[in-house]
Amino acid sequence: MQVIYDATTRFQGSISAEHGLGQAKRAAAMHYKDPLELELMRALKTTFDPKGLMNPGKVL
Repeated sequence: MQVIYDATTRFQGSISAEHGLGQAKRAAAMHYKDPLELELMRALKTTFDPKGLMNPGKVL
């Protein structure tokens, strides 16, 4: 999978899908996603789900 992620990054693509990244790709997201992008996604999640009730224990 890393070959695919590296190529995607090289061409400024995205590793996400319509249903998100899922737990299996958590490490890849932390490695390949821009830290600001991850911060913004967390902020949005917190805004819409401040108590963490929706999809608890997940990254986003």
